[in-house]
Amino acid sequence: MALPDFEGWACFVAVADSGGFTPAAAALGLSKASVSKAVTRLETSLGITLLHRSSRVVTVSTAGAGLLDEARTMVAAATAATEAARGDRVDLAGPIRLAAPMSFGIKVLGPPLAKFLDRHPAVELEVLLSDARHDPVAEGIDLTLRISPLADSSLLARTIAPVATSVIASPAYLEKHGVPKHPLELSGHRLIGYGHRQRAMPLHFHRRGEEATVLPTGPLFANNGDIAVPLVVAGGGIAVLPDFIAADGLASGRVVPILTDWSMPQAHLHLLSPPSRLRPARVRALSDFLVDHLKLSCTGTHGHDIPSRDDAGTVRSTVA
Repeated sequence: MALPDFEGWACFVAVADSGGFTPAAAALGLSKASVSKAVTRLETSLGITLLHRSSRVVTVSTAGAGLLDEARTMVAAATAATEAARGDRVDLAGPIRLAAPMSFGIKVLGPPLAKFLDRHPAVELEVLLSDARHDPVAEGIDLTLRISPLADSSLLARTIAPVATSVIASPAYLEKHGVPKHPLELSGHRLIGYGHRQRAMPLHFHRRGEEATVLPTGPLFANNGDIAVPLVVAGGGIAVLPDFIAADGLASGRVVPILTDWSMPQAHLHLLSPPSRLRPARVRALSDFLVDHLKLSCTGTHGHDIPSRDDAGTVRSTVA
C-alpha cells in the first residue's frame, strides 16, 4: 500500500486556506512551483481534481471541498506530532488562531495575552473577536473561548469558570419606575435583551425553592452587551448582563444591581479546541495559560469549586 502524500496534502490545505499558490508558498516557506507540483502530484495519485486553476483565481473543487476538513485534520495532527516529539528542545514559536466573544475579548483578554506573548515572543497570535459562532475545524481556529451552553459536538472542551451575571438598572430609572422586588414584576418594565438566543426566550429565576419565569419585552435586543450599557445608564430600562460587561457601571454607581437575592441559570466560560488530541506545544501552552488566568476574570475574587472537563474529557474540580 502506498504511503499518504503528506507534502501534497499540506500544500493542498495551504492553497485552499490562503486562496492561492503564492500565499500558500509564502506560508510554507516553499517556492510556488514546488507547491503547485506537490498538489498536481497528489491529484494524479488520487485521480481527482482538488483545485480549479485559472489565470486569476484558484478555487476548491467539489471533490476537494469534501476532503478539505479531513485533510486539515491530517496536517494538524502531523504538525502536532512533530512538535510534540521536539518537546522542550525548542522554544514555543509559530502561529495560533484564537477566537473569542467581542466584549469579553476587548475587556478581558488584552492583559493575559500580553503576558503570554512576553513569555513566548516567537509565538504569533491572531485573535478573532466576534459574537458569531465560529466553526473551529472549518475555519482553522486553534482555540475558541465561548460563553454559552455547549451543544453536543466533537470539539474538546475545558470549562474555565462560571460567569457572574447581574440584573442592573440606573438609579434614575428605579426612582422613576420603582424597584422590582420579585422577578415577575419585571413584566411591567422595559427589559433590554442580550444573548445568543431568540428574542422571545424566557428568563428563569430561582430562590430557595421558589421559581419564576419572565418573558422579556423591551426596546432593544442585541447579541453584544456593550450596546445595552449606555441605554441602561441613560435610564432606558433594565438589563441582565455579565459582570465583565457591567463592571465599570457597577463600580461607578451609574447602574446598580437589583433582585440580588435571586439566581439565574449559571453561564460558564469554555475553551474549545478541535477534536485532535495531538496539538502543537504552543497551543497547549496557551490553553493552559488561559485556563489559569481567566478564572477570576469571570467570577471576581470570591470563587468557588466548579466541575471542569479537561482536554482528556475527565471531570475534575477547579477552584474558579
